[in-house]
Parts: sequence; C-alpha cells; structure tokens
Amino acid sequence: AIIVTLEESSTVFLLCSIWVYKCNICKSQITYTPVCFIVGPLQSLRTQSLHGPIPVTTFGPKACMLQNPHADPASQRLTWNKPPKSVLVIKKIRDASLLQPFKELCIFLTEVKNMIVYVEKKVLEDPAISDENFGAITKKFCVFREDLDDISNRVDFIICLGGDGTLLYASSLFQESVPPVMAFHLGSLGFLTPFKFDTYQSQVTQIIEGNAAIVLRSRLKVRVLKETWEKKARVDEKGLILTNGDVESSRKAMQYQVLNEVVVDRGPSSYLSNVDLFLDGHLITTVQGDGVIVSTPTGSTAYAVAAGASMIHPNVPAIMITPICPHSLSFRPIVVPAGVELKIMLSRDARNTAWVSFDGRKRQEICHGDSITITTSCFPLPSICFRDPVNDWFESLAECLHWNVRKKQNYLSSEDEEF
Repeated sequence: AIIVTLEESSTVFLLCSIWVYKCNICKSQITYTPVCFIVGPLQSLRTQSLHGPIPVTTFGPKACMLQNPHADPASQRLTWNKPPKSVLVIKKIRDASLLQPFKELCIFLTEVKNMIVYVEKKVLEDPAISDENFGAITKKFCVFREDLDDISNRVDFIICLGGDGTLLYASSLFQESVPPVMAFHLGSLGFLTPFKFDTYQSQVTQIIEGNAAIVLRSRLKVRVLKETWEKKARVDEKGLILTNGDVESSRKAMQYQVLNEVVVDRGPSSYLSNVDLFLDGHLITTVQGDGVIVSTPTGSTAYAVAAGASMIHPNVPAIMITPICPHSLSFRPIVVPAGVELKIMLSRDARNTAWVSFDGRKRQEICHGDSITITTSCFPLPSICFRDPVNDWFESLAECLHWNVRKKQNYLSSEDEEF
C-alpha cells in the first residue's frame, strides 16, 4: 500500500502525468499514474454530497420502506418488519371538539385492534376525559412525559388528532428515527393532515396491514453553540470564595431536529437584526432586517411563504433561505442544495442580540460568540399519504391555501371575435 501524507493547508497541483513517491518502508521510489487529481486547499474539500445525507429507511422499531429498485420518491411505500403493536396518539391540548374523536379512536385501538396506546400525561389531565365509561380504557394507557420519558424505541407508529401543530410536536419528540405518522385533519388549516376522521377505522386498519404510501419529509439538524462567561474563583483556607475579576469562557451545545423552519429574528429590540450567514464556511451575506427563515421544503408552505418564498414539494432535496422584511430591495429568497452547511452568527457590529426558535418552540436568545449550525438531517419524518405524495400536496395547496383560485374568464364566441 502507498501512503502519502500531506499538510492540511497544502495545495496539490498536477505537474506531469506521472507522479513519483518515496515508499516509507523500503525507501524506494515508486512511479504512479493518478486516476484523479486534487487541485486547491485540502481544507476546502466537501465532506458530503450536495444532495444531502442519505435518509434512513427504517422508521421506529418495526416500520421500514418497501424496497424500490428504481428509488422513485413517488412510489415510496410503507411496510412492517413485524406487525405493529404500539401506537402513540397525539391530541391537541385544550380542544373540547377533539374529546369525542380521541375517545372513539382509543377505544377502537385498545378493544378492537388490541394495540398498546401511548398518551402524554398532560392529555389525561383534562377533567373532561375521565368519565365513568372511558375511565377503564385510560387505565390501559402507557403514559409518558415530554423531555423526561424516552419512547423512541417503544412506539411503532403515531396518530395525530388536530392541526399541523400536532405533526410538528410529534417530530420534536423524536430526535433520531421517527415512526410513521398518520395525521387526521381536525384542526384549523390542515396542510400536513390529509386524513378525514369520518372513516378512521378502515384507514387505520389499512395502515396496520402495511398498505400505504409515504412521503419522507426532510428535517433540519440544528446545533446551537452558546458561549458563557463566568468569573474565576478560588476557595481560601477559611473556605471563603475569592474572585480577582478575571472571567473564563465555556461553551454549551444543544441540538434539535426541525421539521418546518429555524427562525432568527430581532426579538423585542427596535433595531434591525444584523446576522452573518455562512455557507460551507464562506460568508455569503449579512442579513439586515427583521430576521431570516431557514426552512425545509415542508416548511416552505408555512412562515416562509408568508415572507414571499416559493412553495417546494417535500420530495425536493433543498434548504430555503428567506429574509424577513429585509432593508434591501434586492434580497430575494433563495434555495440551496440540501447537502450544504449553514451557519448563522451575530455580526460583529450588531447593535442588539437576536432570538431563535425551532418550529415555533424552544425560543432563546443569541448573543455575540454564539452560533447556529444547520444541516439536513438523515432522520426524515415519514408522513403517511392519503393517496400519494404528489396528489396530496396539490390538493392541500388548493384546499388550504386556495392556490391560483380565480374566477374563470368568459368564453369568447366567434361573433365576439369579429369586434
């Protein structure tokens, strides 16, 4: 084997068609004709494809994607390694209109399908749920608490009752592989919830049997690095804490999986936000305005579209960058490949801090020295389709956003054409 060691900052140029190396073992010279050539600094080489990481094809403990030799996203289908036995039911909190559908679904799952039902503790804290007839059913539930109990390897699939927010909440519960999600439209908008509850029994039965199309909604892996400063201190012989005014810095890292968007804004300040945006380590622009939205294709129909971005089908591998009220006439929304790494930091001359939120949650302040790194996650959210990924998406555009709704132009007769 030939081992060639180069400095990290070195640059390799092709000088001739035959290269000569010196063997580290026998000290003899070896001629070699290279197959490919590297030109430029080694530190600038990409470590991943521009298409983004290859998504996982196993979802939760038992679900996986049916093998497709043509790898066509339009024909991705759900299958089971073993029959599913457990289901997580997510219900919109404090919504009285969902109590009856929630009870009907849970009775069907436990009594008819013999499923183990997982429910969040705060859902059962609603006094209206604990009636005489439903009380016996609730005793069979497996109860969990957000951020305290890990259910990632216990749930075979998820059923959401509510609006799009329930799907976003389901995504936040799983930081790695996400079980298949079946979302019923019982909320206000319902862009991400294609199922109607009227025929829930046949539809749930069909999913349990493994006969369903799925769309892999890409998520963003976000790493927030916060820099904190603390005063140096020491304890003297008498046990007193002494400080000399010196401070030392430490860094705290937090990671999130985001389905819709990362929003960086100016918060309560009246000043413009002033943040630097890096792409693969290169400064591409400074955002001066109310903020910036970094979204997935799924999130392109949420906050991003309200800020003037285009709508992108969830099967398109991409990341969207959309400014919020930029103080510039030429700052238009852009779409970048899914494989790039984005980094957001406060500009050196920023007058105020910034604030960041992830799918509208976990809002926190970003100060000088902090950074937000965003890449495409390899753990997408497998959303179960009502029909297929293409028809479901266009139907949601028409029904929820009334895309291209216009009164039709009148027919022009041959007599009218003469005038």
